[in-house]
Amino acid sequence: MDRGTDRGTPPGRGADSGTSAGPADAGRVPLAVVVVDRDGLVSHWSSGARRLFGVPKDEAIGQDAIDLLPVSGALPEDDEDLPYGEDAAADGPGPGLGDSLDGGFGYPAAGRARLTVPERRSETGVPPPAGWERDRVDVLWWAYPLVGPGRERLLVLAADARALYHREQTDGPLVERIAPGFALHTDFPGAADLARRLPEILPSMSVGESARIVGQVLELGYPVLEFSQNDRVPVTPDWGVARRAERRARRERAARAAAEGLPAPEDPDDEGEDLEHAAVRERLEFLNEVSGRIGTSLDLSRTIAEVSRAVVPRFTDVAGTYLREQVVAGEGFPEGVPDTTTLWHRVAVEHTDEPGRWDDVVPVGEAMPFPAHTPFFRCMTTGEPVLVPRVDERMGHAIASQFEKRDIRPLITGRSLLVVPLKARDVVLGFMILLRHPERAEFDDMDRVTGAELAARAGLVLDNARMYTYQESVAEALQDSMLPRIPPRRAGCDIATRYLPGTLLGRVGGDWFDSVKLPGARTALVVGDVMGHGLDSAAMMGQLRTAVQTMAALDLPPAQLLRNLDDLAQRLGDTYLATCLYAVYDPVAGELHLANAGHIPPVLVRAGDGRSELLDLPTGAPIGVGGVPFEAVHVRVGPGDRLVMCTDGLVEVRGEDIGVRLAALCESAAHPAASMDDACDTIIRALNPRGGRKDDVALLMARLNGIAPGDVAEWTFPLDPREAARARAVVREQLHDWGLSDLAYPAELMVCELVTNALRHSHGRPVALRLVRGDTLLCEVDDDDHELPTLLSAGPGDEAGRGLRVVSTLAREWGTSRTADGKSVRFELTLPRR
Repeated sequence: MDRGTDRGTPPGRGADSGTSAGPADAGRVPLAVVVVDRDGLVSHWSSGARRLFGVPKDEAIGQDAIDLLPVSGALPEDDEDLPYGEDAAADGPGPGLGDSLDGGFGYPAAGRARLTVPERRSETGVPPPAGWERDRVDVLWWAYPLVGPGRERLLVLAADARALYHREQTDGPLVERIAPGFALHTDFPGAADLARRLPEILPSMSVGESARIVGQVLELGYPVLEFSQNDRVPVTPDWGVARRAERRARRERAARAAAEGLPAPEDPDDEGEDLEHAAVRERLEFLNEVSGRIGTSLDLSRTIAEVSRAVVPRFTDVAGTYLREQVVAGEGFPEGVPDTTTLWHRVAVEHTDEPGRWDDVVPVGEAMPFPAHTPFFRCMTTGEPVLVPRVDERMGHAIASQFEKRDIRPLITGRSLLVVPLKARDVVLGFMILLRHPERAEFDDMDRVTGAELAARAGLVLDNARMYTYQESVAEALQDSMLPRIPPRRAGCDIATRYLPGTLLGRVGGDWFDSVKLPGARTALVVGDVMGHGLDSAAMMGQLRTAVQTMAALDLPPAQLLRNLDDLAQRLGDTYLATCLYAVYDPVAGELHLANAGHIPPVLVRAGDGRSELLDLPTGAPIGVGGVPFEAVHVRVGPGDRLVMCTDGLVEVRGEDIGVRLAALCESAAHPAASMDDACDTIIRALNPRGGRKDDVALLMARLNGIAPGDVAEWTFPLDPREAARARAVVREQLHDWGLSDLAYPAELMVCELVTNALRHSHGRPVALRLVRGDTLLCEVDDDDHELPTLLSAGPGDEAGRGLRVVSTLAREWGTSRTADGKSVRFELTLPRR
């Protein structure tokens, strides 16, 4: 038999036994129970529903509920004599069940409606009133929206109004009305028994699911029948007019006593009713309070602390929270059912015992599995709360066996234990261990319901925090992979960088910095900012940064590079804008070549007097605007000068003048520091003393050391093949003067090959040779031929192709680039250690 209706009335009685309801059964009313899932399909159809609506269970399951239930609240105009009382018209039909089925209500609803059913047979034994058709059913219904991890969305209870009308008339005088309604389940006698027996009218389901639905029904309002303004009957497993008759008799006795001037007789249910009412009120207030205290942040560690502190000491004396390893690590959603090898991380322990009592025995941060014989394992594998009224010696010993060299038995034995799962989307993320002191009342079934509801809310909050942490970790990993690993030294300059993620609008943004090695011992310095936050901005930043690196390697002038970057941004889409500051430092010439695309200007700190200034650059339009020219400027710099480039997140603060902030940037940049890293930290502290910045920050600082004229040697050679030998000789002599004789032979050999090729392919201009001694030995050979050489595979009989093969083998690195007058081929050698 279907539990949902078998328990609607006691077995062997009324409609549930398949017999007609007679006089002896006048107090029994058959109840239909229907559950609708999140797709609007029937997932439970009781035998009472089959009798009431005339549709067999196998035909109803999986069908659209809206096709089977009375979705309209309207009644036909010719139903004025229907047994809803003389004030039925004033009440109105109310909202239709269809609104609840559509998910339009987030609160319980009740009403009455008429439904036409196929070939309905009278099963009540009560002849229909005159004018009633046998295939028309007048239904009283109650609908409860369900929340939680399960598929259930709506619980519907329904009863035949005609049967109720007939039985009420046999029990007493004409009723004022019959209408469905809701009330606190403590508003009538027998409240404690009512709360315990409520699961008997629910469909077959697990204990946890049943407890969850019971908790929601009690919180939203118990289903009742209103026969008059002051006469209500609860829908219970013993539902019928007997309770109503008892209450009517009590009222009559009270009225007679008042008429005779006597005190009203005591109601034995009043005291229990008041106590139960207060208890339910307290639980609902507790759940509401907890809901308001948890989930105030998407930070996982803060959420964990909030959940633990919310239950101590009001609900429990000790609360230990355990989470799966993937949740703690901020990884993806954990898969599979936990087993005895699953590691659970203890992330919080809150208690009212003396300080330090739990710290050594169960320290936060410990990870451990749990064996199958423990209540913890049962909770995490079934996903249901586990209640142990008292932890006896045997169970205490079994639990303590998990803690090597630590005796936990004094902390748990004799206490009441409740283990509740922390679930989201039917997956156990963790669980909470709740313990009460021996002198405190044991956890009971209502505590289990409360704990389950608490855990359901906490599980959703923790999952939200986990998903946020996971998404942020993915985004940060993406952004971190896009930020370059800049070496601290380039030719003629030292570089230090800082990247600070935002803390208010999301930790992922589009700020970036970069440094690109250029021909001629020059270095490109870049800072940019894609407007916006999140993965899209980070992805766009990655594309622009790659494009800048590629175009910088082509040695494009700064203004032309920004022009090309602007064109690229428009091709990528018109939804992104970015600012960019691009500078090229030539340590030999002692010069900066800069262009700006809507970015805040850089700061230049002079080494001589420590004076700092904002460089006056043409601002330009942001990248992506299109159609706006970019201009470049040249700035002379001296050895030891420092260039500071940053994004607007460092200087722009709501409510503060940008001029004041830029002045603070200049002042902090000029502050003396022992190292480049210290100088960066000084700027960060000065402009962001309290943290909590809204935007992310990229900061790049370069100390422009320059290359002394004595470390540069240059020659030109006329177009004579014999000049290759002279090139070898001058290189050998120069390296001897620099104390680099160890590099003379490989340098001579490679210079000879490059000069020979240049003399052969030049079109009239002399060939230029330059040596630069910096962190490496750089050699450059320039000619007026615009065709770049390529590395070829030379065979035994080939005369060409061996020169670059020699260079590729002997050099630390080599490369080619176009110049304004032709091309340049270069190689580098590592300087010997001194």
